Amino acid sequence: MKYGFDNDKYLKIQSEHIKQRIATFGDKLYMEFGGKLFDDYHASRVLPGFEPDSKLKMLMQMKDDAEIIIVISAVDIEKNKVRSDLGITYDVDVLRLRDEFMERGLRVNSVVITHFNGQASAEAYRKRLETMGIKVYYHHTIEGYPHNVALIDSEEGFGKNDYVETTKPLVVVTAPGPGSGKMAVCLSQLYQENKRGIKAGYAKFETFPIWNLPLTHPVNLAYEAATADLEDVNMIDPFHLDAYGKTAVNYNRDVEIFPVMNALFDDIYGSTPYKSPTDMGVNMVGFCISDDEVCKEASLQEIIRRYYTALCNFADGKATEAEVNKLVLLMKKAKITTAYRKSTVAAKERLDRSSSATAAIELNDGTILTAETSSLLGPSAALLLNALKHLAGIAHNVKLIPQTMIEPIQKTKVTYLHGRNPRLHTDEVLVAISMMSLIDENCKMALDQLPNLAGAQVHSTVMLSEVDRKTFNKLGIGITCDPVRKLKDRQR
Repeated sequence: MKYGFDNDKYLKIQSEHIKQRIATFGDKLYMEFGGKLFDDYHASRVLPGFEPDSKLKMLMQMKDDAEIIIVISAVDIEKNKVRSDLGITYDVDVLRLRDEFMERGLRVNSVVITHFNGQASAEAYRKRLETMGIKVYYHHTIEGYPHNVALIDSEEGFGKNDYVETTKPLVVVTAPGPGSGKMAVCLSQLYQENKRGIKAGYAKFETFPIWNLPLTHPVNLAYEAATADLEDVNMIDPFHLDAYGKTAVNYNRDVEIFPVMNALFDDIYGSTPYKSPTDMGVNMVGFCISDDEVCKEASLQEIIRRYYTALCNFADGKATEAEVNKLVLLMKKAKITTAYRKSTVAAKERLDRSSSATAAIELNDGTILTAETSSLLGPSAALLLNALKHLAGIAHNVKLIPQTMIEPIQKTKVTYLHGRNPRLHTDEVLVAISMMSLIDENCKMALDQLPNLAGAQVHSTVMLSEVDRKTFNKLGIGITCDPVRKLKDRQR
């Protein structure tokens, strides 16, 4: 796997920069952590070499002086919004995040439910958390937010929100995903702290968009693709351009909220420490890209993956046509089509020669392998076996799992577990190989190749099952699927 990002350099200069920002404020600093705090897989995909837990490692260095507020939107609770990378709803992820933080010795202050407007589901969620001993606060929907600064910066705006009492000098505000209202929580707390005579500051730790990369750089376009459902738009920061005469990339929500930030700081300090939304950030990612071409390629693949994900979600009624259309436009901006993805082309070419569903993989050395459905294996399971044999130097005609072993598994699945699909999934294939590795050297050699699949790209001509998606994700394989549940659906 090729790397394009220097993670060691990033940890060093990013932590130093954050400490400098903390030192510029008085009693307390609210730091909005954008993206995922310890499992930022989007960043690790578009910046190969970035470790998903890099932000957490930095926070651990300051854990004695820090506490965490976890934010979730009542709107996301209401619609059961799901984290696509983990397949769990945001409300469940809040509890997972809390457990993960606490296991690492970090202090979790509370949960804030934002965009609250009396939703019954949010009220039920609050009661559920409170029975678990978790402090929960409401932050309300404010009419005209973020443009009605006079209302927002008043007792009828932020003044109506619950005050979250904090004790540490660094308060980290994080959430399961974008659009949760993290910045509004920080601003509301600044307002509330000022009422109580506490001098508090704000900074933003947002990985994307990368402010010192071009607006149409694939890494920044990939961020727009990742937030297509939120209608985020990358843009040149007009405040930064006006203040410094230099271009910097930000996104629409930060630009829109900046006048509110200025108004709040004027109330608190009599002046504002920031001249632009970009000034609010502490992001040093752009200085740590070691191979721009590698990151560009990874980002183009991510844009196509996001497009296929939206197509499949649209087929399942989980995405809108507008979201799909936005991704089409982003692909045009990036000057790519689905044909840019080699595994997609190979899977479709195999389909033209087959009467069953197919899949293809592009390995890190550029090798393309394909597979199709058989009576014993689904296309994903067959493809995984083909890839492992290729990497281990095992002849294609060698059977790693004897048919006599597969058939009893199929019988259990159909007869005893009442399943309708007798074919083995990827996880079942891996379990079978693991058992065989005790007595078969080829299976042992194949298992040893699993780490070498990280970074490979797979395309399936039918939508993958949840278990196959999770298996590929755990192996670090990028996956795309045609929005087709069964091959016969395509033929109609």
